[in-house]
Amino acid sequence: MKPPRSLIRRTPWPTSTSRPVVTPLSPSVVYASPDPDALDAQYAGGTGYTYAREGHPNAEVLAAKIDHLEGAPDLFEAPGLVVGSGMAAVGAVFLGLLKAGDHVLGGDQLYGRTLRMMNEDLPRLGIATSLADPSDIAAMRAALRPETRMIVVEVLSNPTLRVADMEGLAALAAEAGVLLVVDNTFTTPALYRPFAHGAHIVIHSVTKLLAGHSDATLGWVAAKDPALAEKMRVAAVTWGLTPSPFDCWLAERGLHSFHLRMEAAEARAAELAGALAGMPGVRRVLYPTRPDHPDHNRAVALFGGRGGNMVSFELEGGRAAANAFTRAAPEIAFAPTLGDVGTTLSHPASSSHRALTPEARERLGISEGFFRVSVGIEETGLLVGEIRAAVEAAAAVSR
Repeated sequence: MKPPRSLIRRTPWPTSTSRPVVTPLSPSVVYASPDPDALDAQYAGGTGYTYAREGHPNAEVLAAKIDHLEGAPDLFEAPGLVVGSGMAAVGAVFLGLLKAGDHVLGGDQLYGRTLRMMNEDLPRLGIATSLADPSDIAAMRAALRPETRMIVVEVLSNPTLRVADMEGLAALAAEAGVLLVVDNTFTTPALYRPFAHGAHIVIHSVTKLLAGHSDATLGWVAAKDPALAEKMRVAAVTWGLTPSPFDCWLAERGLHSFHLRMEAAEARAAELAGALAGMPGVRRVLYPTRPDHPDHNRAVALFGGRGGNMVSFELEGGRAAANAFTRAAPEIAFAPTLGDVGTTLSHPASSSHRALTPEARERLGISEGFFRVSVGIEETGLLVGEIRAAVEAAAAVSR
């Protein structure tokens, strides 16, 4: 028996004089147009959707909300673009705006996969790269070349939490006539808005603090110049950097609590940093608002006295101490991520920076005892108590 024709996508969507309070999830891959003229009009710049790789409602809704956080429309004209991951956002910049013969100057402590893309993938495409310390403008200037097209930096470096000289970098980019691309994932718009300080392009791994629940993998990228934004959009569509509608829907939900989560995690991070500094067996603690942070004054100026939710520290002892520490804190996820509602631990020597030689890691200040903590919103006493017990376990094996 054949099914009734009305079951095969011929039932119209219900109409209503009211509207849903929650953004509807739209998983459709394709969108039907009334006729060829309408489809032509859409491709010529009209409104509406055709094929999900080229855009869909959930991505557009999420992009608009992140645009608002980063200062649109006052600070940039074209809408931002949501893509499938933070690295897809980096890829949209490189694939959309660079060509063979160009040169990219990056900060020397960029996210590990960004470094890999610069060191291994871009050279295969004929694009030269080099790295320098973004807190040292003289070093960055010396690394510029006549063919340099862009400078790519993070405001707060991963994992040593060094603060880039953003004012100097903006002036250098303007002087050299190159694009300043800023990954704002660690700092978020709560601490810093790069477009307001001279950036041409801003990137986020939405997966992290903006979405905040480790259940959606997404990226966002926007350009101050609409022509650059369009080139990145075309690259994202061509290379298939499409975001999942469901992940966009989840991230939008997470974004609604972003400021509350950030404030709670930030308060706990400051307390954890203070507690760690007083624990025997901890060699050093890195947190931007601490007076002993190497870039303390710059951090205060850039972030208005805020420090964010990331804390890094170094244990005395090597890999044995690191193993003992993580094993003694089983309720704190040991995972190469950040920005979750729960606290997570990262060990750069075995994860993000494992591809570097021990000597290269040492130059960056990353030892076997170095950890990065993405502080969540747990009760502070509970978190500090778990960390303290883990530090004591690490100290016991390093004596």
